Amino acid sequence: MVIHRRNVQVLISEGEILRRVQEMARQLEGDYKGKELIVVGLLKGACPFLADLARAVDLDIRMDFMKVSSYGSGRESSGNVKIALDIDSDIDGKHVLVVEDIVDTGQTLAVVIKHLQASNPASVRVCSLLDKPSRRKVDVSADYVGFTIEDYFVVGYGMDLDGLYRNLPYVGVYGDRG
Repeated sequence: MVIHRRNVQVLISEGEILRRVQEMARQLEGDYKGKELIVVGLLKGACPFLADLARAVDLDIRMDFMKVSSYGSGRESSGNVKIALDIDSDIDGKHVLVVEDIVDTGQTLAVVIKHLQASNPASVRVCSLLDKPSRRKVDVSADYVGFTIEDYFVVGYGMDLDGLYRNLPYVGVYGDRG
């Protein structure tokens, strides 16, 4: 195991991520060809994934953002989900793709989906770089998943610990893998 920064072990390399993003882009092209698509990135963690995915997909898309939080400082979700920034786009009758960095407990994603569905979109689907099903507390899942991982606390490629490590080009495990 390669340790690139203080106490961070590479779990998914930059090359593996970029290959998977290309594969997901091809799948999205097939599923959304000829449809009006609004991609909603969840700030801040999904930004690198959203940027790479948007550049890889050969579709005309609109992008918007939401800032939703369930973490305070530290490693555990507070369970208290709040929408700090909502989308500006009119999604009535349009297809919406929520782009997320990781589906963990599912609590945040469940709130986002319910919130977006209240605006009468044609569809709401989820594309997540990572899925951690062992931690799920709410029955929610992503329609497109880059990688399914075990119950590690991960950082890098947008994911952080108290605001640090987002700029790593790979996904790493923070601390011991157990």
